[in-house]
Amino acid sequence: MEQPFEHIPQEKFAFVQKDEHLHDQKLETKSRGYFSDAMIRFKKNESSVVAAYILLFLAIFAIVSPIVSPYSVREMDKRYVNAPPYVEALAQRGWGMFSGAVTHDSQNENSMDYWRGIAQETGHDPLLGILSKQVKTVKSRGKTVENATYRIRTNKYFEIGLVYMVFSFEDFEKIQAWQDEHGLQVIYPYVDPKDIQGIANNPNIWYQVKDNKGTAVKDADGNFIPAYSTASASEGAPYHSLRVKGDDGSYIYSARKSGAVQCRVEYYNYYQYVNGHAPQYYFGTNEKGQDLFCAIGMGARFSLIFAILVSVIRFVMGTVYGAIEGYYGGATDMIMERISDILSGIPFIVATTLFQLHLAQKVGTVPSFLFAYIATGWIGMAALVRKQFYRFKGQEYVLASRTLGAGDWRLMFRHIFPNSLGTIITSCAMMIPGVIGSETQLTYLGIVNLSDLMGTSIGELMSLGQRSMTTSPHAMFWPALFFSLLMISFNLFGNGLRDAFNPTTRGED
Repeated sequence: MEQPFEHIPQEKFAFVQKDEHLHDQKLETKSRGYFSDAMIRFKKNESSVVAAYILLFLAIFAIVSPIVSPYSVREMDKRYVNAPPYVEALAQRGWGMFSGAVTHDSQNENSMDYWRGIAQETGHDPLLGILSKQVKTVKSRGKTVENATYRIRTNKYFEIGLVYMVFSFEDFEKIQAWQDEHGLQVIYPYVDPKDIQGIANNPNIWYQVKDNKGTAVKDADGNFIPAYSTASASEGAPYHSLRVKGDDGSYIYSARKSGAVQCRVEYYNYYQYVNGHAPQYYFGTNEKGQDLFCAIGMGARFSLIFAILVSVIRFVMGTVYGAIEGYYGGATDMIMERISDILSGIPFIVATTLFQLHLAQKVGTVPSFLFAYIATGWIGMAALVRKQFYRFKGQEYVLASRTLGAGDWRLMFRHIFPNSLGTIITSCAMMIPGVIGSETQLTYLGIVNLSDLMGTSIGELMSLGQRSMTTSPHAMFWPALFFSLLMISFNLFGNGLRDAFNPTTRGED
């Protein structure tokens, strides 16, 4: 029988690799690990990536805002309560959001004179604009009279104007020295109430009035007529500093007050004297007079650190407990599950309240708060890990490892646990916003008070803002915005982690 290759000449045959060593060639590409593969899939989820950047920004804000703010969370100015955001440089550029503006309705002519009087005396005009004007014609004593009603916007920081304050003689001299150094008028001429129809509770009435309603008396040109005191017999202490325009040296700037002096003080400039800077609040202030920019950062610091700490403790306890349950099963699982059932029947809010009432007095507010979270909070993680172990412990790769001599702990945490990691990581990512949400709820309701330790919390800020939301919406808006962004971003971030660490999609591009 003829062979198939007999017609091919023998010289055509040659050993291609006769004298060469055969070996595997080195891979040209790098191997892809489990986490690097998960990161590739995570980056493809755009919403999760954006959420990660938002979380990073919020974390940086929590760290940086208390540092860059000129205020501390303990500083509370009772005169700038619920003041809207005000930044002078931005307000001058037309950023109305930072103009410190508030709205006043039903302002009559006396009220308009009041605002004009503050502007004329201090140089700080509180009137930002007239929103509307309504004129009503009425007949009074046979005469037709037009009554105008205005709706206006004013600068909250300037509308305070002047206030009565009492100083020692030494402080009175210090303020005068500061005025001379900085060229800013803090102390203004004194006005005796008997010269302004007995009005003793309004230091911004510095002009002559014809009744106790503050109706201004004006000259022929429509200008205010000053009512400053000139009686040197009632002067509290000598004044030798800046004087207001038109003062020929006859006005007195203080009155005697029980071994001290009472003065009319422009609070805006006095604030600069005390603090070394003008009152400017990026997010405004709350009901306590706290700077919201600083307070939100401090509250967020505690919320994030506390949530991460609680989540780590829950993760460790729940993972170990659930792994033992799911791996060994049988009687071990039944006994441990009954313990979990008993603990899970305790309402969390009841446990927290009891711990705050009794345990907090011995160990402190935060330790008792932490103990309330970890006492039963690990049960959900344990149940999740137990379920995953029941799912994977019968797989072929686990049987192969056991056949090769792998011990229980190696099988549990080297082979079974990594395959459960996707679900567990997602649960951990969702645990953090859950802790933050419940912590905020408890502080919002006042069950837990963290103000003594941290000065404030996000929940407390929202509670304070809720009480003044109709008149000062910014006090609720900023902490609520921070809380909302934090919760939404954590949820989107957790969804991205769930998909990225799903072992069924490993290796997919």
